[in-house]
Formats: sequence, C-alpha cells, structure tokens
Amino acid sequence: MDPAETKLYQPISNLSVLSKLLERLVSKQLRTYLKDNSLLPDRQPAYRAHQSTETAVLKVLADILLALDTGNLAVVTVLDLWAAFDSVDHETLLRRLQTSYGLGGVVINWFTSYVTGRTQYVRSSANSSTPSAVLHGVPQGPVLGLILFLLYTADLLQLIRRHHLHPHAYADDTQIYGFCDPSDTKALCEHLSVCMDDVSARMMANRLQLNLAKTEVLWCSSAHRQFQIPIGPVCVGNTSVVPASAV
Repeated sequence: MDPAETKLYQPISNLSVLSKLLERLVSKQLRTYLKDNSLLPDRQPAYRAHQSTETAVLKVLADILLALDTGNLAVVTVLDLWAAFDSVDHETLLRRLQTSYGLGGVVINWFTSYVTGRTQYVRSSANSSTPSAVLHGVPQGPVLGLILFLLYTADLLQLIRRHHLHPHAYADDTQIYGFCDPSDTKALCEHLSVCMDDVSARMMANRLQLNLAKTEVLWCSSAHRQFQIPIGPVCVGNTSVVPASAV
C-alpha cells in the first residue's frame, strides 16, 4: 500500500489492561443474554463461538448447490461498506439496544459511557495533532465493540428477507443471493436491484455507506447450464455492476 494515501490508514484503540478485562466480562454477559433470548442474528456468525468464515462460506455454498441441483440459477451479490465500524451512530445504537434488545437502566447507562467520551488524534513520528472527540464508531480492538456493530446492523438481514432473498453476513461483509429458473433471470435481476436500493437507503439512514466500487455480482450454474448465465450488468443504485467470474 502507498503510505502517502491517507484513506488507507485506520484508527487503533489504545486501551488499558483493566479496560480490556472489564470489556471481556461485559462481552461474555452480553453474549449469554443474547443467546439465551435468541436475539443474535442467525445469518451473522462473526465473533461467535464455534463459528467462523468457514461456516459462513459453507452455508452460502450449500444453499447455492441445493438450488443448482434443482435446475435453477443462482446470483450472489457481495457488498462492502466504507469504514463501517467507524460510522456507527452512538444515539441510534443506544436506542436500538433499548428497543430491539431490551437493555435498560444501569446496563444502558454503562453502554452510554462505553461509546461516548472517547478522543482520538493523529500521530506521525514525534508529532501529534490536538485530540478531538470521537462522535461516531465503536472501538475495534476489543470484541465488545464488534458485537455492538453486529447488533447495529442486524436489521439489514431482516430487510433483505422481506424481499424474499437470502442474506448472509460476516462482520461488515454482506452477501445477498437468490435463485430462479433460467427463464426468469431478468425478473430476478430487477428484484435484486430493488432490494439493493432499499439496503442502500437503510444504510444511509444509519450513517453507513455502501462501497459501490467493491460491490460484486456472481452468477452460478451447473456445468451444462453455463450458457444460460446472463452477461448483462445488474443495477445497484445509479451504478451498473458487470457480473464477475469469481468473487
């Protein structure tokens, strides 16, 4: 990477040992509460025990293979977000923890203290900028901040389901996929475009921004149906994404 390209740099959370220990304890309690009450998003395996990128890939691949076995084609859209963890709106996050996950009282006061009151600065060699308040984002060093991000974006998975498409996410990476008969590819593309427009609008409402430059589309088929794969672009907002041969 080019060291002169400032957009490639990401912030680092400099936390004390005591802070990390406390966050591990809170994270363990939070995950237990979410698991016991079935509040964790089922298509978001990131930062959870016994799940990984491998389980995510296996689930998506199994769904696609089942569709191909029935003679259908499958289309997969891979989404990426700009600086996703740094864009979380604190007020929206805290409101969501209360209304969607039932946290209140001392607990919500603790999380308010956790996400607010932080400062950041830029350091280059021996020079440092003046510290400024962190108004958005969650700390990326400890796992607690990452779990909060999953809860912040969980409604996107529900939105995709309402369009009768299949979502699967891992941290800030999201896949949307659907299946159709080879004769219905045009309708599926239109359906996918409408879903993508709604997803983009929901992200913007949550101060998140879709990175269209990294959005990819992939068609899948059995070997003897490859000639039926569409070659035309799929509309994502105002951008036309040309299908790729691999993602």
